Amino acid sequence: MKNISFLLLGLLISLTSFSQTKSEKLRVMVLTDIENEPDDAQSTVRFLTYVNHWDVEGLVATTSVHQKKKIAAWRIREIITAYGKVRENLLLHEAGYPDTNYLKGIVKESFPDFGMGAVGKGKDSEGSEWVIKSLEKQDDRPLWVLVWGGPNCLAQALWKLKETKSAKELQRLVSKLRVYTISDQDDSGPWIRKTFPNLFYICSPGTNDKGAYHYATWTGISGDRFHGRFSGGNFSIVDNPWLDQNIRKGHGPLGAEHPFTKYLMEGDTPTFLYLINNGLGSPEHPNYGSWGGRYELYTPKTEKWFYEPETRPIWTNTEDEVMGIDSAYQTSNKATIWRWRQAYQNDFAARIDWSIKAYADANHPPVAKLTHTNELTISASDTVRLNASPSSDPDQQQLSFEWIYYREVGSYESRSAIKILNAKNMVASFVAPKVSTPETIHVILAVTDNGTPALTRYQRVVVTVVPGGK
Repeated sequence: MKNISFLLLGLLISLTSFSQTKSEKLRVMVLTDIENEPDDAQSTVRFLTYVNHWDVEGLVATTSVHQKKKIAAWRIREIITAYGKVRENLLLHEAGYPDTNYLKGIVKESFPDFGMGAVGKGKDSEGSEWVIKSLEKQDDRPLWVLVWGGPNCLAQALWKLKETKSAKELQRLVSKLRVYTISDQDDSGPWIRKTFPNLFYICSPGTNDKGAYHYATWTGISGDRFHGRFSGGNFSIVDNPWLDQNIRKGHGPLGAEHPFTKYLMEGDTPTFLYLINNGLGSPEHPNYGSWGGRYELYTPKTEKWFYEPETRPIWTNTEDEVMGIDSAYQTSNKATIWRWRQAYQNDFAARIDWSIKAYADANHPPVAKLTHTNELTISASDTVRLNASPSSDPDQQQLSFEWIYYREVGSYESRSAIKILNAKNMVASFVAPKVSTPETIHVILAVTDNGTPALTRYQRVVVTVVPGGK
C-alpha cells in the first residue's frame, strides 16, 4: 500500500495536519435507506446519542439496491420523536444535543427511484436540493456525507451542480465534500467517482483482486449469521441478547426504538463511529484507523467492483493484525473495526443510560491527556518517553492505561522492533529503531475507567524517527 502514497496529493483536497483536539464540530449529513431492514433504524438510534458531537445538517431518506422504489422518512421522524422524550436528560450529561424540532426540520426525502434512474433532468428532490444548499453555505468546513444506502441523492446534487456551475465553482464545492459510503448499493456510486475523480471518497465496494472485501465494513462492526461470527471479535456483545439487556429493554424510549437484529447489527454505524472525536481517529486521514475502521488508497487492477471497474484510487478496506478473544493473532480487514468493539459497545450502552439516568448514576468517559505533544521527532536509537499522567476521570474513578504500537499505520512496519516498556502503565517508553530515512511510528494511548460500563478514550502519538543517534 505504501507505494501509492504519492497519489495522496492529487486526490485529497485541503488535508489538515494531524491533531487530537479539534475545537470546531464537523458538518454531517446522513443519507439512509431506512426500513430496507432493521439495521438503519438501529444506526439512527446510536447516531442520535452522539448527535451533539457534530453540526448535523440533513437526514435524508433514500433508496438502495434493497429498497429500489420507496423511501421511509417517516421512520426517521419516529425515532427523533423518541429522542425528543429523552433530550433533556441527555443534556444533563453533555451539552449540545440539538432541539427536536430542528432535527425534524432537516429530515428530507430523495427521489424514489433506483440508482441512476434518479439522476438527471427532472430528478431533483428536496433531498438533492438540500445537499446543494448545505454545500453552498458560507462555511469553510467540509461537509461529511454519510451514505447508508444508495448515493443517488448525492449524485443528483452533483449532476445539477455540474450542469449549472462554472468549472472553478464546481471544483470549489466538490473540494468541500467528504463522502463515506457503506458499499456500492446502486450504480450511482461508481458514476460519482468516475465523474469527480478528485472527490474524497471512502467506500467498501465489491470483490477485488485481494479477496472478498465487500463485506468488511458491514460485518467488521458486528459479524453476522451469513458470514460467520469471526473468532477474533467478541460476538456476544453485538448479538440480540446483549442489545436487549443493555440498549432496548428498560433503557427508555430511545433505546426501545433499536429494533431486533435480523441480519447484522448496525452495518451503517461505521460511517459516524469514524467521526467521533474520542482521540483515536483523524477524519482527514482514513489510513490512521478509528472506531469506524481503517482504509487505504487502492485501485483494483482487473475485476469489477460491484458495478463497474474502478479507474481511480479509492479509500477502501485494508487489514490489521490483531489478537482476538481466542488469544491468537488474526489478520483481516474486519479487524480494523472489531479490535475496538468492546470500547464502542460500552460507549453506546453508557450513552443510552444517559437518556434515563441522573449524572451521578451514570458513567462518563475519562479524559486522556499527555505531558507532551502528539507529534514527536527523535533520533534513531534514542528513547521515546510517553507520559499520560495528566489524564483524569470526571467520575473520580480508577484509570487503567495501555500504550499500543499501531504497526500498520506508520511507515515503519516491523512488529518485533518496537518494544514498549511499561505498556500498561501511565508512563511508558521505547527505544527508537535504527533507520536510514525518516520513518513514522504511531502509538495509541488507551485510557479506560473502571465504571459500569467501562469507558475508553485515546491519544495518538506520531513519532518521526530520523537517522542518527548511537
